[in-house]
Amino acid sequence: MIDIRKLTKTYTRSQQQVHALYDVSIKIEAGSFAAVTGPSGSGKTTLLLSLGGLIQPSKGAVNFNGQNLYSLSPSQLASFRNRTIGFVLQTFNLVPYLTAVENVMLPMLPLGGNGADLKKQAVNLLDRLGLSDRKDFFPRELSIGQQQRVAIARALANEPDVILADEPTGNLDPALAEEILDVLEDLNKNRSKTVILVTHSPQASARAGIVLKLREGMLVS
Repeated sequence: MIDIRKLTKTYTRSQQQVHALYDVSIKIEAGSFAAVTGPSGSGKTTLLLSLGGLIQPSKGAVNFNGQNLYSLSPSQLASFRNRTIGFVLQTFNLVPYLTAVENVMLPMLPLGGNGADLKKQAVNLLDRLGLSDRKDFFPRELSIGQQQRVAIARALANEPDVILADEPTGNLDPALAEEILDVLEDLNKNRSKTVILVTHSPQASARAGIVLKLREGMLVS
């Protein structure tokens, strides 16, 4: 499903070229649970953002079912992201003045539809994640674990095929981290979502069926 070919991302710093990624080639089948590991600065997040169409690579291609993301126009790429990819980030990025249900509805709005139907869909997502009694709470009124669950519900709003998660348990204590990993594992096993997880945590990478290790921008194992 995802075919990454000779992906390279180069930055210029102090008149020197730095390879955030160098010649990375990977194939990830639909329905996989993959963890991307490696030390800080190894290129993990750059790889994830490249997969999500958020960073233009210097060279190489990211193909979803044969379609190279970076051959699409900006508007086509934005539409593809909104329909196909759900992002779960360490910082949650919830809008503070919107309730939980309104945060989940946000990705649905560009696609149009009846407001009542969109709200019902968002409430159903929160219910699946055990937050039906928190739907009208603002982020500041939720625990850290609950905020992360709202972020996951938002990532699922448009029923994406792929979940890209960047250190989703990095701010959580071990018990809450296990809860979030349980949610991601359930999405993978029972809802056939492809999950690609960037993590420093052995606890998180142990859940994955595929572990990809990066070092200095290169895939080493």
